[in-house]
Amino acid sequence: MLNFLSVLSICSRANTRSRRQLVLSSCALLLGMGSTGMIFAQSAASSGVGAQAPANWPQKQIKIIVPFAAGGNTDGISRLVAERLSHAIDQPVIVENKAGANGAIAAEFVAKAPADGYTLMMAAMPVLAILPSITKTGYDPRKDFVPISIIGSNPFVMAISKSVPASNLKEFVSFIKNNPGKYNYASGGSGSVSHLSAALFVKRAGLDMTHVSYKGGGPAVADLLGGQVQMYFGNFSELAAQASGGHITIVGVSSDQRAKQLPSVPTFSESGFPGFRTETWNGLVAPASTPASIINKLAPIIKEIVAQPDTQARLNQMGVDPMGNTPSQFSEVLFSDIVTWAEAAKASNLKIE
Repeated sequence: MLNFLSVLSICSRANTRSRRQLVLSSCALLLGMGSTGMIFAQSAASSGVGAQAPANWPQKQIKIIVPFAAGGNTDGISRLVAERLSHAIDQPVIVENKAGANGAIAAEFVAKAPADGYTLMMAAMPVLAILPSITKTGYDPRKDFVPISIIGSNPFVMAISKSVPASNLKEFVSFIKNNPGKYNYASGGSGSVSHLSAALFVKRAGLDMTHVSYKGGGPAVADLLGGQVQMYFGNFSELAAQASGGHITIVGVSSDQRAKQLPSVPTFSESGFPGFRTETWNGLVAPASTPASIINKLAPIIKEIVAQPDTQARLNQMGVDPMGNTPSQFSEVLFSDIVTWAEAAKASNLKIE
Protein backbone atom coordinates (compact mmCIF):
# COMPACT_ATOMS: atom_id res chain seq x y z
CA MET A 1 0.00 0.00 0.00
CA LEU A 2 1.31 3.45 -0.93
CA ASN A 3 2.29 5.80 1.89
CA PHE A 4 2.89 9.55 1.72
CA LEU A 5 6.60 9.31 0.87
CA SER A 6 6.15 6.65 -1.81
CA VAL A 7 3.47 8.77 -3.48
CA LEU A 8 5.82 11.77 -3.63
CA SER A 9 8.55 9.54 -5.03
CA ILE A 10 6.34 8.34 -7.86
CA CYS A 11 5.30 11.90 -8.65
CA SER A 12 8.88 13.15 -8.81
CA ARG A 13 9.97 10.38 -11.23
CA ALA A 14 7.54 11.32 -14.01
CA ASN A 15 9.89 12.20 -16.94
CA THR A 16 7.66 14.03 -19.39
CA ARG A 17 5.32 16.97 -18.95
CA SER A 18 2.23 15.05 -20.01
CA ARG A 19 3.09 11.99 -17.91
CA ARG A 20 3.93 14.25 -14.98
CA GLN A 21 0.53 15.96 -15.18
CA LEU A 22 -1.24 12.63 -15.26
CA VAL A 23 0.73 11.22 -12.35
CA LEU A 24 0.41 14.41 -10.30
CA SER A 25 -3.37 14.28 -10.70
CA SER A 26 -3.40 10.69 -9.50
CA CYS A 27 -1.07 11.54 -6.63
CA ALA A 28 -3.29 14.41 -5.54
CA LEU A 29 -6.27 12.08 -5.52
CA LEU A 30 -4.42 9.48 -3.47
CA LEU A 31 -3.08 12.01 -1.01
CA GLY A 32 -6.49 13.59 -0.70
CA MET A 33 -7.87 10.31 0.57
CA GLY A 34 -6.06 10.89 3.85
CA SER A 35 -5.10 8.23 6.34
CA THR A 36 -8.66 6.96 6.74
CA GLY A 37 -9.06 6.39 3.03
CA MET A 38 -5.71 4.62 2.79
CA ILE A 39 -6.53 2.34 5.69
CA PHE A 40 -9.93 1.50 4.16
CA ALA A 41 -8.31 0.69 0.82
CA GLN A 42 -5.72 -1.53 2.52
CA SER A 43 -8.42 -3.31 4.51
CA ALA A 44 -10.55 -3.91 1.43
CA ALA A 45 -7.59 -5.25 -0.53
CA SER A 46 -6.49 -7.63 2.19
CA SER A 47 -9.90 -8.99 3.14
CA GLY A 48 -11.48 -9.20 -0.29
CA VAL A 49 -14.79 -7.91 1.05
CA GLY A 50 -16.79 -4.73 0.86
CA ALA A 51 -15.12 -2.71 -1.89
CA GLN A 52 -15.82 -5.22 -4.67
CA ALA A 53 -19.43 -5.91 -3.69
CA PRO A 54 -21.86 -4.75 -6.42
CA ALA A 55 -24.64 -2.59 -5.04
CA ASN A 56 -27.19 -4.20 -7.34
CA TRP A 57 -26.45 -7.85 -6.48
CA PRO A 58 -27.88 -10.20 -7.66
CA GLN A 59 -27.84 -9.72 -11.42
CA LYS A 60 -27.79 -13.33 -12.61
CA GLN A 61 -28.52 -16.94 -11.70
CA ILE A 62 -27.49 -18.25 -8.26
CA LYS A 63 -26.49 -21.87 -7.65
CA ILE A 64 -27.08 -23.74 -4.41
CA ILE A 65 -24.68 -26.69 -4.26
CA VAL A 66 -26.00 -29.77 -2.44
CA PRO A 67 -23.35 -32.16 -1.08
CA PHE A 68 -25.52 -35.26 -1.54
CA ALA A 69 -27.53 -37.00 -4.22
CA ALA A 70 -31.05 -35.88 -5.07
CA GLY A 71 -33.90 -37.19 -2.95
CA GLY A 72 -32.62 -36.77 0.60
CA ASN A 73 -33.49 -34.23 3.27
CA THR A 74 -30.73 -31.78 2.32
CA ASP A 75 -31.81 -31.87 -1.31
CA GLY A 76 -35.45 -31.33 -0.41
CA ILE A 77 -34.65 -28.36 1.83
CA SER A 78 -32.43 -26.87 -0.88
CA ARG A 79 -35.13 -27.04 -3.54
CA LEU A 80 -37.68 -25.49 -1.21
CA VAL A 81 -35.34 -22.60 -0.39
CA ALA A 82 -34.28 -22.16 -4.02
CA GLU A 83 -37.88 -21.83 -5.15
CA ARG A 84 -38.75 -19.20 -2.58
CA LEU A 85 -35.45 -17.32 -2.85
CA SER A 86 -35.90 -17.01 -6.62
CA HIS A 87 -39.24 -15.26 -6.09
CA ALA A 88 -37.80 -13.01 -3.39
CA ILE A 89 -34.84 -11.72 -5.43
CA ASP A 90 -36.38 -11.98 -8.91
CA GLN A 91 -33.49 -14.07 -10.23
CA PRO A 92 -33.27 -17.80 -11.06
CA VAL A 93 -31.91 -19.98 -8.25
CA ILE A 94 -30.99 -23.54 -9.18
CA VAL A 95 -29.92 -26.58 -7.18
CA GLU A 96 -26.87 -28.57 -8.26
CA ASN A 97 -26.09 -31.90 -6.62
CA LYS A 98 -22.39 -32.75 -6.14
CA ALA A 99 -22.43 -36.02 -4.21
CA GLY A 100 -19.38 -37.96 -3.09
CA ALA A 101 -16.86 -38.39 -0.27
CA ASN A 102 -19.58 -37.87 2.35
CA GLY A 103 -20.10 -34.31 1.15
CA ALA A 104 -16.43 -33.29 0.92
CA ILE A 105 -16.46 -32.96 -2.88
CA ALA A 106 -19.16 -30.28 -2.76
CA ALA A 107 -17.60 -28.49 0.18
CA GLU A 108 -14.21 -28.28 -1.54
CA PHE A 109 -15.87 -27.02 -4.71
CA VAL A 110 -17.70 -24.22 -2.89
CA ALA A 111 -14.66 -23.31 -0.79
CA LYS A 112 -12.73 -22.64 -4.03
CA ALA A 113 -15.64 -21.04 -5.92
CA PRO A 114 -15.65 -17.30 -6.78
CA ALA A 115 -16.73 -15.34 -3.71
CA ASP A 116 -19.28 -13.28 -5.61
CA GLY A 117 -22.55 -14.42 -4.05
CA TYR A 118 -23.55 -16.61 -6.98
CA THR A 119 -22.34 -19.94 -5.58
CA LEU A 120 -23.71 -21.07 -2.21
CA MET A 121 -23.89 -24.40 -0.44
CA MET A 122 -26.67 -26.00 1.56
CA ALA A 123 -24.38 -27.41 4.21
CA ALA A 124 -25.36 -30.37 6.30
CA MET A 125 -23.96 -30.41 9.81
CA PRO A 126 -21.80 -33.53 9.28
CA VAL A 127 -20.01 -32.03 6.27
CA LEU A 128 -18.73 -29.03 8.26
CA ALA A 129 -18.78 -30.19 11.89
CA ILE A 130 -17.82 -33.88 11.70
CA LEU A 131 -16.02 -34.87 8.52
CA PRO A 132 -12.92 -32.63 8.94
CA SER A 133 -12.27 -34.14 12.37
CA ILE A 134 -12.26 -37.76 11.23
CA THR A 135 -10.66 -37.61 7.80
CA LYS A 136 -8.44 -35.35 5.71
CA THR A 137 -10.43 -32.77 3.75
CA GLY A 138 -9.46 -30.02 1.34
CA TYR A 139 -11.36 -27.37 3.29
CA ASP A 140 -11.38 -25.83 6.75
CA PRO A 141 -14.93 -25.28 8.06
CA ARG A 142 -13.79 -22.37 10.23
CA LYS A 143 -11.84 -20.50 7.54
CA ASP A 144 -13.27 -21.40 4.13
CA PHE A 145 -16.94 -20.53 4.58
CA VAL A 146 -19.08 -17.68 5.85
CA PRO A 147 -22.37 -18.77 7.47
CA ILE A 148 -25.62 -17.18 6.28
CA SER A 149 -28.49 -18.92 8.09
CA ILE A 150 -29.53 -22.32 9.40
CA ILE A 151 -32.75 -23.31 7.63
CA GLY A 152 -33.77 -25.97 10.12
CA SER A 153 -32.64 -28.74 12.43
CA ASN A 154 -33.89 -32.21 13.08
CA PRO A 155 -33.19 -35.04 15.48
CA PHE A 156 -32.45 -38.54 14.30
CA VAL A 157 -34.76 -41.42 14.98
CA MET A 158 -33.71 -44.99 15.66
CA ALA A 159 -35.52 -47.65 13.68
CA ILE A 160 -35.29 -51.40 14.13
CA SER A 161 -36.10 -54.24 11.78
CA LYS A 162 -39.17 -56.42 12.16
CA SER A 163 -36.73 -59.35 12.20
CA VAL A 164 -35.92 -58.35 15.80
CA PRO A 165 -38.45 -59.51 18.44
CA ALA A 166 -38.71 -56.09 20.11
CA SER A 167 -41.28 -53.30 20.16
CA ASN A 168 -39.34 -50.66 22.12
CA LEU A 169 -35.79 -49.57 22.90
CA LYS A 170 -35.40 -51.51 26.14
CA GLU A 171 -36.52 -54.76 24.52
CA PHE A 172 -34.15 -54.19 21.61
CA VAL A 173 -31.17 -53.59 23.92
CA SER A 174 -32.01 -56.68 25.95
CA PHE A 175 -32.29 -58.86 22.85
CA ILE A 176 -28.99 -57.67 21.33
CA LYS A 177 -27.16 -58.11 24.65
CA ASN A 178 -28.36 -61.70 24.77
CA ASN A 179 -27.04 -62.28 21.25
CA PRO A 180 -23.61 -60.59 21.13
CA GLY A 181 -21.85 -60.32 17.79
CA LYS A 182 -24.76 -61.69 15.77
CA TYR A 183 -26.44 -58.54 14.51
CA ASN A 184 -25.63 -55.44 12.47
CA TYR A 185 -26.45 -51.76 12.41
CA ALA A 186 -26.54 -49.67 9.25
CA SER A 187 -25.45 -46.14 8.43
CA GLY A 188 -25.75 -43.84 5.45
CA GLY A 189 -21.95 -43.67 5.22
CA SER A 190 -18.90 -43.98 7.43
CA GLY A 191 -18.48 -40.81 9.47
CA SER A 192 -22.04 -39.66 8.82
CA VAL A 193 -24.33 -38.58 11.64
CA SER A 194 -26.26 -41.82 11.28
CA HIS A 195 -22.98 -43.70 11.79
CA LEU A 196 -21.78 -41.58 14.71
CA SER A 197 -25.18 -41.60 16.41
CA ALA A 198 -25.54 -45.36 16.11
CA ALA A 199 -21.95 -46.05 17.16
CA LEU A 200 -22.27 -43.82 20.20
CA PHE A 201 -25.49 -45.52 21.21
CA VAL A 202 -24.00 -48.99 20.73
CA LYS A 203 -21.07 -48.00 22.93
CA ARG A 204 -23.19 -46.43 25.69
CA ALA A 205 -25.64 -49.32 25.69
CA GLY A 206 -22.79 -51.86 25.82
CA LEU A 207 -23.89 -53.69 22.67
CA ASP A 208 -21.80 -55.93 20.42
CA MET A 209 -22.94 -55.12 16.87
CA THR A 210 -21.21 -54.77 13.49
CA HIS A 211 -21.35 -51.55 11.48
CA VAL A 212 -22.46 -51.83 7.84
CA SER A 213 -21.86 -48.68 5.81
CA TYR A 214 -24.05 -47.77 2.83
CA LYS A 215 -23.84 -45.04 0.17
CA GLY A 216 -26.79 -43.07 1.48
CA GLY A 217 -29.91 -43.63 3.51
CA GLY A 218 -31.94 -45.30 0.74
CA PRO A 219 -29.89 -48.50 0.51
CA ALA A 220 -29.60 -48.65 4.30
CA VAL A 221 -33.37 -48.48 4.75
CA ALA A 222 -33.85 -51.12 2.02
CA ASP A 223 -31.66 -53.59 3.91
CA LEU A 224 -33.34 -52.66 7.20
CA LEU A 225 -36.65 -53.64 5.60
CA GLY A 226 -35.10 -56.86 4.31
CA GLY A 227 -33.67 -57.80 7.70
CA GLN A 228 -30.02 -57.78 6.58
CA VAL A 229 -29.38 -55.09 9.21
CA GLN A 230 -31.28 -54.72 12.46
CA MET A 231 -30.90 -51.06 13.41
CA TYR A 232 -30.53 -47.71 11.68
CA PHE A 233 -30.40 -44.06 12.76
CA GLY A 234 -31.96 -41.82 10.12
CA ASN A 235 -34.10 -38.78 9.38
CA PHE A 236 -37.80 -38.96 10.08
CA SER A 237 -38.50 -38.30 6.39
CA GLU A 238 -36.49 -41.39 5.40
CA LEU A 239 -38.39 -43.69 7.71
CA ALA A 240 -41.88 -42.22 8.17
CA ALA A 241 -43.62 -44.06 5.32
CA GLN A 242 -42.16 -47.46 6.23
CA ALA A 243 -42.92 -46.95 9.91
CA SER A 244 -46.53 -45.92 9.28
CA GLY A 245 -46.92 -48.99 7.10
CA GLY A 246 -45.75 -51.22 9.94
CA HIS A 247 -42.65 -52.43 8.08
CA ILE A 248 -40.16 -51.11 10.66
CA THR A 249 -40.41 -49.84 14.23
CA ILE A 250 -39.18 -46.44 15.38
CA VAL A 251 -38.13 -46.83 19.01
CA GLY A 252 -36.37 -43.57 19.93
CA VAL A 253 -35.90 -39.89 19.10
CA SER A 254 -32.47 -38.36 19.67
CA SER A 255 -33.62 -34.95 20.88
CA ASP A 256 -34.40 -33.48 24.29
CA GLN A 257 -38.13 -33.58 23.63
CA ARG A 258 -40.41 -35.82 21.63
CA ALA A 259 -40.78 -34.96 17.95
CA LYS A 260 -44.03 -33.30 16.92
CA GLN A 261 -44.33 -35.80 14.08
CA LEU A 262 -43.90 -38.77 16.47
CA PRO A 263 -45.63 -37.87 19.74
CA SER A 264 -45.89 -41.51 20.84
CA VAL A 265 -42.16 -42.26 20.41
CA PRO A 266 -40.12 -41.58 23.57
CA THR A 267 -36.76 -39.83 23.67
CA PHE A 268 -33.68 -41.83 24.61
CA SER A 269 -33.64 -40.12 28.00
CA GLU A 270 -37.18 -41.35 28.65
CA SER A 271 -36.09 -44.87 27.74
CA GLY A 272 -33.23 -44.98 30.21
CA PHE A 273 -30.36 -43.32 28.33
CA PRO A 274 -30.13 -39.80 29.78
CA GLY A 275 -27.88 -37.37 27.99
CA PHE A 276 -27.99 -39.18 24.66
CA ARG A 277 -28.76 -36.43 22.16
CA THR A 278 -27.78 -36.03 18.49
CA GLU A 279 -29.29 -33.51 16.11
CA THR A 280 -28.34 -32.29 12.69
CA TRP A 281 -29.04 -29.13 10.72
CA ASN A 282 -28.96 -27.69 7.22
CA GLY A 283 -27.69 -24.18 6.66
CA LEU A 284 -26.75 -21.92 3.79
CA VAL A 285 -23.08 -20.91 3.55
CA ALA A 286 -20.94 -19.01 1.03
CA PRO A 287 -17.21 -18.95 0.20
CA ALA A 288 -15.27 -17.16 2.94
CA SER A 289 -14.40 -13.97 1.04
CA THR A 290 -17.95 -13.25 -0.08
CA PRO A 291 -18.59 -9.51 0.47
CA ALA A 292 -20.27 -8.70 3.77
CA SER A 293 -22.81 -6.54 1.93
CA ILE A 294 -24.07 -9.63 0.07
CA ILE A 295 -24.27 -11.73 3.24
CA ASN A 296 -26.08 -8.91 5.06
CA LYS A 297 -28.55 -8.64 2.20
CA LEU A 298 -29.14 -12.37 1.81
CA ALA A 299 -29.43 -13.43 5.47
CA PRO A 300 -32.60 -11.43 6.29
CA ILE A 301 -34.24 -12.71 3.10
CA ILE A 302 -33.56 -16.31 4.10
CA LYS A 303 -34.83 -15.64 7.62
CA GLU A 304 -38.04 -14.17 6.22
CA ILE A 305 -38.48 -17.14 3.89
CA VAL A 306 -38.12 -19.63 6.76
CA ALA A 307 -40.63 -17.64 8.83
CA GLN A 308 -43.35 -17.98 6.20
CA PRO A 309 -46.13 -20.37 7.34
CA ASP A 310 -46.10 -22.39 4.12
CA THR A 311 -42.31 -22.86 4.33
CA GLN A 312 -42.60 -23.99 7.94
CA ALA A 313 -45.37 -26.42 7.01
CA ARG A 314 -43.21 -27.95 4.27
CA LEU A 315 -40.22 -28.24 6.59
CA ASN A 316 -42.36 -29.89 9.27
CA GLN A 317 -43.48 -32.46 6.71
CA MET A 318 -39.80 -33.34 6.23
CA GLY A 319 -39.33 -33.74 9.98
CA VAL A 320 -37.36 -30.49 10.17
CA ASP A 321 -37.79 -27.85 12.86
CA PRO A 322 -37.57 -24.42 11.15
CA MET A 323 -34.88 -22.01 12.43
CA GLY A 324 -33.82 -19.14 10.16
CA ASN A 325 -31.15 -17.66 12.44
CA THR A 326 -28.56 -14.91 11.85
CA PRO A 327 -25.00 -15.37 10.50
CA SER A 328 -23.53 -14.80 13.97
CA GLN A 329 -25.92 -17.30 15.55
CA PHE A 330 -25.09 -19.81 12.84
CA SER A 331 -21.37 -19.31 13.54
CA GLU A 332 -21.88 -20.04 17.23
CA VAL A 333 -23.74 -23.27 16.43
CA LEU A 334 -21.13 -24.38 13.90
CA PHE A 335 -18.12 -23.74 16.13
CA SER A 336 -19.81 -25.43 19.09
CA ASP A 337 -20.70 -28.51 17.02
CA ILE A 338 -17.17 -28.79 15.63
CA VAL A 339 -15.87 -29.12 19.18
CA THR A 340 -18.65 -31.48 20.31
CA TRP A 341 -18.38 -33.94 17.45
CA ALA A 342 -14.58 -33.92 17.45
CA GLU A 343 -14.71 -35.03 21.06
CA ALA A 344 -17.35 -37.67 20.29
CA ALA A 345 -15.37 -39.08 17.37
CA LYS A 346 -12.20 -39.23 19.44
CA ALA A 347 -13.92 -40.81 22.43
CA SER A 348 -15.50 -43.46 20.22
CA ASN A 349 -12.35 -44.04 18.12
CA LEU A 350 -14.37 -43.47 14.96
CA LYS A 351 -12.56 -43.07 11.65
CA ILE A 352 -13.55 -43.16 8.00
CA GLU A 353 -13.43 -46.78 6.87
